[in-house]
Amino acid sequence: MSAMIQIKTWVKKYMPAVLVVLLYTACDTQRVFEKNTELPDYIWDKTNVLKFSVDIQDTISSHNFYINVRNASSYQFNNLYLFVTTHAPKGGVVKDTVELTLADAKGRWLGNGLGDIWDNQIPYKTNVRFPFKGTYTIELEQAMRNARLAFIMDAGIRIEKVN
Repeated sequence: MSAMIQIKTWVKKYMPAVLVVLLYTACDTQRVFEKNTELPDYIWDKTNVLKFSVDIQDTISSHNFYINVRNASSYQFNNLYLFVTTHAPKGGVVKDTVELTLADAKGRWLGNGLGDIWDNQIPYKTNVRFPFKGTYTIELEQAMRNARLAFIMDAGIRIEKVN
């Protein structure tokens, strides 16, 4: 088979997927950082502190900060308490306790669901300006009474610029 036919075959086979990825990433111009970490066996153990390194260069724009959580319908609580610790590039540390509501008072799951899996992107801080350029380390630690939380599939953070 000639090289030209191989190229045409590749373009026909893979180009639609490449275009979808490019369109998806091009549409999300506000995202500064987003990463989710899958939890082993879908259990969030208290000893498993999720750490994210975020390079911030823009100290002028305001940013919104979200916490992402994916849970299965079998998760036994309607909320999730977290310790969120932020380490600034110049050594400052801020630790917050945050309650994330995953289901309403009637037990209906919030967020976007597909089958028995639910995705939540919950505002943590809005219109925040980072005081320093550099790498911030953000840690998420589950703070529930149970040492091991079953059916939390992954968790992460998203930081975006405010228009």
